[in-house]
Amino acid sequence: MSTVYNKKYFTDLLEKLVLPLKEHYSEECANLYLGHTGAAFEDRTIPMEGFSRVLWGLVPLWVGGENIEDFSEIYAKGLSAGTNPNSKEYWGGFRNYDQKFVEIAAIAYGLLLAPDKLWEPLDDNVKKNLADFLLLSNSYEVSDNNWRLFPVLVNLALKSLSQPYDQHLIDFGLERLDSYYLGNGWYKDGVTEQRDYYIPFALHFYSLIYAKVCLKSDPERSALYKERAAEFAKQYIYWFDDKGRALVYGRSLTYRFAQAAFWSACIYADVPVFSHGIIKGIIVRHFEEWFSHPITDNGGVLTIGYRYTNLHMSESYNSPGSPYWSLKAFILLALPGNHPFWQAEPLPFPLFDQYQTVLQSEAQLIIQHSGNAVTALTPGRLHYINHVHVSEKYCKFAYSSEFGFSVPRSNKFFNQSGADSTLSFEIDGYIFTRRLSLKISVKENSLFSLWSPFKGIKVETTLIPIEGGHIRRHKVTSDYDCIARDAGFSVSCVDGAECTSFESNGVVTVKNNFSFCSVESTTGGTPEVVSFHPNTSLVYQKTATPFVSYKIKKGITELETIVKY
Repeated sequence: MSTVYNKKYFTDLLEKLVLPLKEHYSEECANLYLGHTGAAFEDRTIPMEGFSRVLWGLVPLWVGGENIEDFSEIYAKGLSAGTNPNSKEYWGGFRNYDQKFVEIAAIAYGLLLAPDKLWEPLDDNVKKNLADFLLLSNSYEVSDNNWRLFPVLVNLALKSLSQPYDQHLIDFGLERLDSYYLGNGWYKDGVTEQRDYYIPFALHFYSLIYAKVCLKSDPERSALYKERAAEFAKQYIYWFDDKGRALVYGRSLTYRFAQAAFWSACIYADVPVFSHGIIKGIIVRHFEEWFSHPITDNGGVLTIGYRYTNLHMSESYNSPGSPYWSLKAFILLALPGNHPFWQAEPLPFPLFDQYQTVLQSEAQLIIQHSGNAVTALTPGRLHYINHVHVSEKYCKFAYSSEFGFSVPRSNKFFNQSGADSTLSFEIDGYIFTRRLSLKISVKENSLFSLWSPFKGIKVETTLIPIEGGHIRRHKVTSDYDCIARDAGFSVSCVDGAECTSFESNGVVTVKNNFSFCSVESTTGGTPEVVSFHPNTSLVYQKTATPFVSYKIKKGITELETIVKY
């Protein structure tokens, strides 16, 4: 019997994710304890993060007229305890750049959209504590990036409840958002060069909530944010393949199906871009793909990782509750039961019946789309940002919805380095890769970067897309002799994949029963295969990676590697 993708289908998915959490709330329900790993922020904020992030899914469920067991009561009780200075479960005050600013945005989301569940049931003392707690956050600094929109949500919520609020912070946050805008729907995330999922699941997501809530009070801005989202949708669709997978690229990938939150927000905010059937197809395929992987533990709790539990790839700010940011994708549940989206049939992509390349200049990417897979070629970054494995998440040559990418266990041995899809150098027993680009150029059919893996070595790399792969041309200027390895994608060798590798006429190939990657050199390199350590890849627990080994001599060496997939 075929699946019916109606509102109940999505409600059941959310229930599957939320019900296992019920036994993990604290006595007064203000904290949610899901694990014992640490994060960069205060330990006392970790269970508060778990509590708040579930609201990204519960709030639209309530708005749409549904509930899950006792969760509305749990959250009203938890808000009472968490914001009461006399409670043992009080969340505490704030400091500049506090992680709690992220989490109160979810609470504000609930107060703004579902006050009947999170505000009206509270007595006057509890309401005052809650409003005072949120208002107190206005006295502290937030990061100059997507965080600027957290005070916007908080003060919009306070305003909607006729509580004291700061209109200046609403206006200032929206002015900062406008200053980040680059064109063609793209923002930058504050002062950084990052172009990643924070654009769709943060900047666009929050601005579309604003566009919906403030449609009458601020029609000009609301229209502008919807126009930008419509432009971005025409670009962002290329980040998804027809199997439902999204490009594996950038940080915060443990948020998993938050990758689809933008599409859900477009439906929620009535953004005129693609038909309901096309967007529904993207969302349905995405959810079905994600739920086919072991993304929860044996108790049904989402884990830190990507397609499986993996702390190696996590950010310093990821705590056990962090993955529930993914519930942003359920904003579509706020749609009424008679909305045409629920009756629409999921449709295939409108675009991808053949191979295409698309230059996304604002994102500094060339996207290759073959329908069943997405590959993005990148020139790397122009500045340092202090995130875990930032080089691996932004500075490899290519990223893929099929192969993902790997992160290192160490840089002491090549098979621990996770140096797939990049040119690495072995110097004095250590492995070095592209960490930063000193200069880049992005053109329609090529990407150029100037970079240095190590003092005394300069590399000029040009990436050229070709159908079914890409060409890498490197000009290496070195002060000493060393070894360089130009690696392709890491191919799955998990049980059942039937993974094999072979070399023929200078071409080394790793293949399984659903994918392959091959590399060859036109400049005399030696083809080889490496099995990086288990759990270095974000998508497959075991992999094998084809690469070409080059001997670099002091002076100038020119290399050319062809990678196919």
